[in-house]
Amino acid sequence: MDRHIPRLELVVILLVLSGFLLFILNMLTESSNQKCKTPKSSLRHRKSNPREEAKEERSLLNSIKWPGPWVQGLSVELSSDPTKSYFVIQGSSKQHRGGQLLVNVHMQNFLGLPKGHGGDFLIARLHSPNLGAGVAWKVHDHHDGTYTVLFPLLWAGVAWVEITMVHPSEAVAVLKRLQKEQPDRVFFKSLFRSGDLAEITVCNLCLPLNYKPLCNYTDPLTGEPWYCYKPEMLGCDTRINHYKGGYKKNLITEYEAQFFQSDVNIKIPIPASAMGKVTVLPREKGEANVKNNNISAGYYFHGTWRPLNGAVIQQFKDSSAITRCLRGKALYMFGDSTVRQWFEYLSALPNLKLLQLTLYSSYKMGPYMAVDSRNNIRVSYRCHGPPIRFSTVLSSELRYVANELDKIQGGPDTVVLVSMWSHFSTFPDEIYIRRLRHIRRTVVRLLNREPATLVVIRTANLQKLGPGSSLFNSDWFSLQKDALLRVMFRGLHVQLLDAWEMTLAHHLPHDLHPPHAIIRNMMDMILSRICPSEEI
Repeated sequence: MDRHIPRLELVVILLVLSGFLLFILNMLTESSNQKCKTPKSSLRHRKSNPREEAKEERSLLNSIKWPGPWVQGLSVELSSDPTKSYFVIQGSSKQHRGGQLLVNVHMQNFLGLPKGHGGDFLIARLHSPNLGAGVAWKVHDHHDGTYTVLFPLLWAGVAWVEITMVHPSEAVAVLKRLQKEQPDRVFFKSLFRSGDLAEITVCNLCLPLNYKPLCNYTDPLTGEPWYCYKPEMLGCDTRINHYKGGYKKNLITEYEAQFFQSDVNIKIPIPASAMGKVTVLPREKGEANVKNNNISAGYYFHGTWRPLNGAVIQQFKDSSAITRCLRGKALYMFGDSTVRQWFEYLSALPNLKLLQLTLYSSYKMGPYMAVDSRNNIRVSYRCHGPPIRFSTVLSSELRYVANELDKIQGGPDTVVLVSMWSHFSTFPDEIYIRRLRHIRRTVVRLLNREPATLVVIRTANLQKLGPGSSLFNSDWFSLQKDALLRVMFRGLHVQLLDAWEMTLAHHLPHDLHPPHAIIRNMMDMILSRICPSEEI
């Protein structure tokens, strides 16, 4: 009997050790999975319906679900190669305006073999450089390595097809992993100071709960969370500012990096198998206009944007026309640097005097106001709250757009312009949905107070990408946020400014901050909405 005791003890010890190791592993896994799970707040937030919100969130996430990957770990030779892929224009080389042009895209790998599944991120436009014309169109994924685009033929002349692979499906799989596992890959910091004592700590929307004590800066009105690690010597109430700390490195493996190579598989055009252009003839007699079916917002012709919803766009070519339009108006701009471009456009008017609203505000941060006292014009800009990747912002100036909108009375002489997307690219879609939901509620309240208030929501736009920037600011992240924004504001009495199509349809290179020619067209759209033709 005694001979069996050591063996029994050994078994017990092994079981205990296994259980302990399993416990530690679970703790580590739970900690890593809770990067964006924040502590419950005791703050009382505005009335909401958690069940309805959860249902809406599931529906939204399902609407942007991306296919694949079906097989993981394949060699790079078996991934999508844009130069070996090709597109085919269906039909005659001469077609009539008012019709539709069907283009089939066939994706192949680096071995020249057809891909058997979809999931590649492709963009498409039809353009006529000599006419300054272009239209963007959605690409339909058949999930078998083939795609189709159905362009509307909106002008007469020679039109070229341009199909671009932004990312292969294998790269999208990496981006999906990063979004889930590395939401804090952009990190932030804050300075804490009291007298001669100063400390800097890391801040974010989501921080590990069991690493260090946290300072909780959750907004009391919206419930939007924000945390900083508590300083060693100072209290949480000594926080001075907020700024971008930097970007995490070594996010992907050497294998994954093969799918993010400049001039190889990031924003590379796909060639035509034969003809890459068509000649569009004048409309045939009796031929009806092509139906838009809400697929495209508009197109360029002679460098001017023409909406397809029938809206009349005027060109405000001089400052006097803009001044006449804005006389007696108050314009409130909230969001990121892409809406600040609109502020800069208008503040350049000779009669508008730029005012610095806080002593320590920098040029990019704001808040700013431009005033024309003679014509009673007021244009203001304020950046949105965390996560904002700007340089130093005073913590007292970190305002949430939803709270700021509740301070606006509104009315026929009030214009609200909002752009908020780029700084959310690294975070899970649930976080962006929550932020948009708060803004949507306050927009509804604003329009209930004053239905004549003009509210313009700007969508995301494409930008220049490289191997590094793709991991933080890929157009794929922007596309997902863009789709969520469109659905969440659908049905509201707001104007959607389609920056995505305005940048995709234009001939100028993609840029986070679109060039002046595109900004001018955007402002013409906004000003035309503020001042219909009969009012000028």
